[in-house]
Amino acid sequence: MRVVRETSTAALPPTPGAEQYLALDFADSAYALPGGHFIDLLGTPESTNRWLAERGLAPADAGVQEMCATQLRVLREHIRALFAARVARQPALPAALSAVNDALSRTPTAALLQWDEKKGPYRAALCPPNEILDRALATLAADTADLLTGSDADFLTICYSAPCNRYLIRHGRRHWCSTRCGDRARAARAYARAKSKVD
Repeated sequence: MRVVRETSTAALPPTPGAEQYLALDFADSAYALPGGHFIDLLGTPESTNRWLAERGLAPADAGVQEMCATQLRVLREHIRALFAARVARQPALPAALSAVNDALSRTPTAALLQWDEKKGPYRAALCPPNEILDRALATLAADTADLLTGSDADFLTICYSAPCNRYLIRHGRRHWCSTRCGDRARAARAYARAKSKVD
C-alpha cells in the first residue's frame, strides 16, 4: 500500500546536482521510500505553491490552484521520462519531448528593457500574475534542456538503492542519492552475502 504524504520539508537531502540543476530538484520532488511510502512535494496546491516560492518561481502568496499543480506534476513526469531515456541511452518518448518544448515556448525568456524615471534603463523579466505558471514551466523546461544537452548529461543516473527513484549527477563512484540510501544498499548487500553463506 502506498501512503502519500505532502510536506514542505523533504525527508531526504537534495541529490548531488540538485543545487546546480533546478530540473533535477523538480524531477525528484516526488519519490519513494521504503515501506511503500511515497512523498510528493507537489501533491497539493498549497505544497506546490511552497515548493515554487522556495525556489523563486512564484511569490509565496501566488495562490496556486489544483489545475496549476496538475500541470506541474504532468511536466515533472515528462521530465522524468526524458531523464530515464537518457540514463538508459534510449530514444526519448515523443510526448515527453513535446511537453518540454511546449513549456519552453510558453513565455519569452529574455529580460525586457524597462525604464525607471530616476534610475534610467534596466532589464527585468516581468511576470504578470496570470503568467506565473507559464514562466515556472518554461524555467523548469529550459533547465531540463540545459542538463540534457550539457556536459553533466553523461553523469545523470538514478539512485541504485531500491525503492528510491531519485535522479542525481554522479561524480566518482557514488551511485546513491543520499547517505541513507547508500547505507540501505550496503546493508542489503551484507544481508544477502550472510544469507548465501547460511544456505
